Amino acid sequence: MPETAAQPQRRHVLTVALEDYFQAAALGTLVQPRQWARFERRVERNTLAALDLLDETATKATFFVRGWIADQLPELVREVVRRGHEVASKGYHVGALDEVTPEEFRDDLVRSREAIERAARRRVLGYRVGHGMFGIRDLWALDVLAEEGFAYDSSFYPRLRSIGGEAWRRLPFDHRSGDRILHELPLSSLRLAGLSIPFAGGAYFRQLPHAVGRAVISAWERRNASPFVAHFHVWELDPALPRITAAGLLAAARQHRNLGEMPARLRDHLRRHRFGTAAQHLGLEQAPVEGPAAPAAAIAPARLEPSPARRPPAVTVVVPCYNEEVVLPYLANTLADLRQHLGARYDLRFTFVDDGSTDETWAQLDRTFGARPDCTLVKQPGNTGVAAAILAGIRAADTELVCSIDCDCTYDPIQLEGLLPLLTDGVALVTASPYHARGMVMNVPRWRLFLSRGLSRLYRLVLGEDLATFTSCFRAYRRSAIVDLELREGGFLGVAELVALLSLRRRRIAEHPAVLEVRMLGRSKMKVLRTILGHLKLLSRFARMRLAERWAGALGRGHASPGGELGDGRRA
Repeated sequence: MPETAAQPQRRHVLTVALEDYFQAAALGTLVQPRQWARFERRVERNTLAALDLLDETATKATFFVRGWIADQLPELVREVVRRGHEVASKGYHVGALDEVTPEEFRDDLVRSREAIERAARRRVLGYRVGHGMFGIRDLWALDVLAEEGFAYDSSFYPRLRSIGGEAWRRLPFDHRSGDRILHELPLSSLRLAGLSIPFAGGAYFRQLPHAVGRAVISAWERRNASPFVAHFHVWELDPALPRITAAGLLAAARQHRNLGEMPARLRDHLRRHRFGTAAQHLGLEQAPVEGPAAPAAAIAPARLEPSPARRPPAVTVVVPCYNEEVVLPYLANTLADLRQHLGARYDLRFTFVDDGSTDETWAQLDRTFGARPDCTLVKQPGNTGVAAAILAGIRAADTELVCSIDCDCTYDPIQLEGLLPLLTDGVALVTASPYHARGMVMNVPRWRLFLSRGLSRLYRLVLGEDLATFTSCFRAYRRSAIVDLELREGGFLGVAELVALLSLRRRRIAEHPAVLEVRMLGRSKMKVLRTILGHLKLLSRFARMRLAERWAGALGRGHASPGGELGDGRRA
């Protein structure tokens, strides 16, 4: 008799990844754990949507929780438990197993379990790796899990030949480690032509036609006595999921395709089949944990709160903004992080320059920062360009020490702690330098690096400045050395022009190695071909100025000019 919603055949296992969209495996090489707190949080609303869907279909599930989420949002974890679901561990920061040593893996295991148990007040029995899967080479991780007292793992997700000739590892098995036994519940896969084909939910439920998912689960029930172990992520129920611009087409498709259809597809599967928790299947009980529950954390993003500590010296941070409404929540959280790291050493003020935005940037800046006494908002009459916006912010500052950062935070602002100490007496500017021998570039396309490095070599040749980078907007300045500069170029070219003008004035310029990362949100405003041609024109202009200066110096060597200037261009 065919299976119906009213006549379920047996109970399968449903697992849910309780993590936010920026922690997804598709973004593992782009978004680092240190950046998690900077993104807009959507995990609360998406988890509640998942819980409502499970309530609607009378389904219980095992939620594999990031320990970081448990520390940030303990009330959310408690709500999962309150609604009758199991909570297990998905690690704290660790992503793929090949990124860590066994010691780091063990430390992450313990930290995550402690965080989840503090929040849930329930014993954590199970584990699933943060990214990727376990294979034959990773049996040592099962030993560590057994040693740490975990009852089961669900990190095997056989793909192609990842389990070698041991096809029995496709189905639940027991792993022995000394006198301990760890139960393994692999995510379900198909077996075709000797290969394991993953199909346990998540992206597979979304990417392929819904009829395929129906057929796979029904075929599994006919061919296997063990339960179908399914999974999905809470962010898969969010059709308005923000897009990480840096993700490639494949990663974007993995994360965003058919999000709008996912709730209906899941609802259909849960009505047609009976699902329960991993602990239920294994006959385990998630016992209470003694001790106080973790305190509730603030749901709202961190704000820039003034530090009560002594604040000299005062530093103004200038942030040029042009059509950056999608970036501003990330920026606000990043600046809160900056305040936390540098607030005890510097009295930080912030000047936001809206460079003629045509979206909601100005309104959002006003809502987020307008009422803060340490923040100043400047609105340009039109789009004048990033260099002109930075110069406007410098002129609006009331401190001698001024920094400029990118609104998209492609340079982590915490790196200012390396630039500011170099801004000693006599130094007019310190520039961040990803092309320095000790600098680094992460996930930026190679063609962009080739062009940027090539331009820097040309500027170094023309200006005679021993700098590795001339085009970075991430800098620290002495306001008195910059405020009277008149730039011909207001856009990206003006960033290099500013360095050139200081060089012609014989002002000292320093650089500090820095890490440049790919832009996470929004789109770059740079027109690449136009910018390259503009740089070549600008280089030609400064080459002519240098030649004229040297020619004048050669003619006037040893003789004071009528205007009181020495032959090397300095005043007597």
